[in-house]
Amino acid sequence: MATTQLEQPEGGGPGDLALRTLRAMPRAWNRFWRLVALYMPKRLYARSLIIVIAPMILLQSVVAFVFMERHWQTVTQRLSQATISDIAAVIDMMETYPHDADYANIIRIAQDRMQLKVDLLPPDPLPPPGPKPFFSILDEALSSEITRQINRPFWIDTVGNSNVVEVRVQLEGKVLRVFVRRSQAYASNTHIFLIWMVGTSLVLLMIAIPFLRNQIRPILTLAEAAESFGKGRPMPRDFRPRGAEEVRRAGFAFIQMRERIERQIEQRTAMLTGVSHDLRTILTRFKLQLALAGGKSETKAALNQDIDDMQSMLEGYLSFARGEATEDTGRFDLNAYFQKLGEEAQLRGCKLTTTLTGDPAVHVRPNAFARLLSNVIGNAFRYAKTVEVHANHGRGSLTVTIDDNGPGIAADKREEVFKPFLRLDEARNLDASGTGLGLSIARDIARSHGGDIGLEDSPLGGLRAVIKVPA
Repeated sequence: MATTQLEQPEGGGPGDLALRTLRAMPRAWNRFWRLVALYMPKRLYARSLIIVIAPMILLQSVVAFVFMERHWQTVTQRLSQATISDIAAVIDMMETYPHDADYANIIRIAQDRMQLKVDLLPPDPLPPPGPKPFFSILDEALSSEITRQINRPFWIDTVGNSNVVEVRVQLEGKVLRVFVRRSQAYASNTHIFLIWMVGTSLVLLMIAIPFLRNQIRPILTLAEAAESFGKGRPMPRDFRPRGAEEVRRAGFAFIQMRERIERQIEQRTAMLTGVSHDLRTILTRFKLQLALAGGKSETKAALNQDIDDMQSMLEGYLSFARGEATEDTGRFDLNAYFQKLGEEAQLRGCKLTTTLTGDPAVHVRPNAFARLLSNVIGNAFRYAKTVEVHANHGRGSLTVTIDDNGPGIAADKREEVFKPFLRLDEARNLDASGTGLGLSIARDIARSHGGDIGLEDSPLGGLRAVIKVPA
């Protein structure tokens, strides 16, 4: 038996369309929130204010809309209905008792009992319609009620006098003019509700904002203390855990972490100092024994060279290990350092160009930062004849760029050279002393300041080193 297969249209059926719509909704939702996050303030205090203020504004907007839509409009409609009923009653009395030529009694009753000022005008045509206000519930309510209850040609003016509303109705052989107080036909005390609502909100915000600031200040203080510790700077002296219980716990945990790290650094430094003393003693004894022992001078020279290399490696390792040692921050003068750098370049026979943009005084750990620059710039002196150093200090950051025309480093090796004890056999060797710790110490010092070092291609044809630290 042959079977026939129905072909599906290229566009798919309603089920496929619904499925594609459901799949697209999460992506559209994620794009929406990414757009919101792009324009949202980034600081905690501003976001907290939005969390406090936005629901209040939304709630008041809903309440005001409901009030305006329901209460205000309903009250105005009822007042306008009662006022037009009074005017309709006056018209009915005039038509029921036409023997009163001037309608004096009716006018008196309307004024005494209904608070309406009634006049009779000649049967002239009604004035042309005036401009209507953009938003007027009163105009709409009066017009609809006159049309429903009186159903005669009319003219109203709610704009001329702010306290009085004028209504004119075309009758047989005359025009009835009525002046009504606006408060009789209009809920005029609505602004009192809005004033109370806005005033109460302002009072609540005046209470909430200082309280919110006091709750956020301990968080900001904790962030500043952690940032200072991360940059190797002393923690603020007035720092102590304050605020809510969770913030206090975070503050105590940070203090304990800082004490453990400092204690670990002190123990490591003390241990390395002891090891260094013991090893130096042994190396000195080796040298003394070689000096007293006889033998070939060539063998003794080779052994002395090995001892010197071991001493050099030991000093390099200790310098690397002490990279995070505690040192008080102070003022470092870039101009003075560049002058010393120029003298070193002359001794090495290198061409040096230095430029400085911004304040020459930076706030760092002076000895460690001088070692950082010396390791990187000294490496450029060792393998290049032309070196350019540019320092840019501004907006709380210092960027030092060192360019040279040396052999450079392959792109795939630029991250490996920062590993301790690594030496390159090709192009340029980053540490002729044999320890392979020059750039390791430099990056360690840079990161202890909260910065880093990167290597790039130099416009001079060699290597570019970029040092960035907060200062």
